[in-house]
Amino acid sequence: QLVESGGGSVQAGGSLKLSCAASGYFFGNCGMAWYRQTPGKEREWVATIEEQDLTYAESVKGRFTISQDKPNNRLYLQMNNLKAEDTAVYYCAAPVKSCISYGVYSEPLKYWGQGSQVTVSS
Repeated sequence: QLVESGGGSVQAGGSLKLSCAASGYFFGNCGMAWYRQTPGKEREWVATIEEQDLTYAESVKGRFTISQDKPNNRLYLQMNNLKAEDTAVYYCAAPVKSCISYGVYSEPLKYWGQGSQVTVSS
């Protein structure tokens, strides 16, 4: 349902843009989010977009920008000034709240992407 792309390797200070394509369910105004995870650690919330509200983890605020193309059911994460500590597998997730789309109910964070590796070398 959620397919990510755009990960890769970059040097510190560089930029990457992640994309997440949704299919089979329209998330519309139900919100979407990005999380990340490193080995041995719990999955960490990165950013959320819900209607016009954008929220970010303190660790990425000012460097990452979340955006959404609602008509095409796509989510993006523009990552600038990347640091070594941003190295992780990044996941898109949706919806961020209870959602009904085309008569089908979804609980929050029911859908997850497969993950996209981002590696930042210092």
